[in-house]
Amino acid sequence: QVQLVESGGGLVQAGGSLRLSCAASGGTFSRYGMGWFRQAPGKEREFVAIIGWNGGRTYYADSVKGRFTISRDNAKNAVYLQMNSLKPEDTAIYYCGAKNTLYSGSEEREYDYWGQGTQVTVSS
Repeated sequence: QVQLVESGGGLVQAGGSLRLSCAASGGTFSRYGMGWFRQAPGKEREFVAIIGWNGGRTYYADSVKGRFTISRDNAKNAVYLQMNSLKPEDTAIYYCGAKNTLYSGSEEREYDYWGQGTQVTVSS
């Protein structure tokens, strides 16, 4: 069983930056494909970014491409999401997910484990 805990959310002005972290425990982190998703009020959870087991095969939603960067540190059992040039429409609860394969995809249903989420609010 893998436990995921997100942190780093908060309130930021448009144009600002935040770095989200997701700490994993209880499994072999280096064997998991990881992803970030988000859910805005009144909307379904949507894909943000994914990263393969070794840090390769990163992929981003068009809405965040060029502004967000996903990375991981297998020695620390953590995955990160660096968010720059934030916009009000980035406001959401951000979740990290783990899939019990070396690579994951952009479909929410693929993931085996989820964290509790961290709130990101971007003011205009």
